[in-house]
Amino acid sequence: ISIEFDYPPNDIEAEIVRHESGVDADVANQLAKLGEKVRNLKEHGLGEGASTRLLIYAGQLINQGIPPRRACQVAINWAVTDDHTVQRSIEELTTSIFE
Repeated sequence: ISIEFDYPPNDIEAEIVRHESGVDADVANQLAKLGEKVRNLKEHGLGEGASTRLLIYAGQLINQGIPPRRACQVAINWAVTDDHTVQRSIEELTTSIFE
């Protein structure tokens, strides 16, 4: 027997991130959007997508005053890959969401 788990829908994931990290709803929505876009990179060389847990970690850093793009770099980008090409793609996604 196996159980397949999938990521929650964006609105529910944003609420989880908001509740667990303490960020406001706008930031939580941006993090959920980033998580969804990073997961789409799995088809382009990324072994594992950004988990809800990593989004919460980024939110906690943001809530502590770390700039959003830096928080995402540390908590998400560096955690999911050490491939510089994929990291660059994630940086571009992060910048497009957290302008």
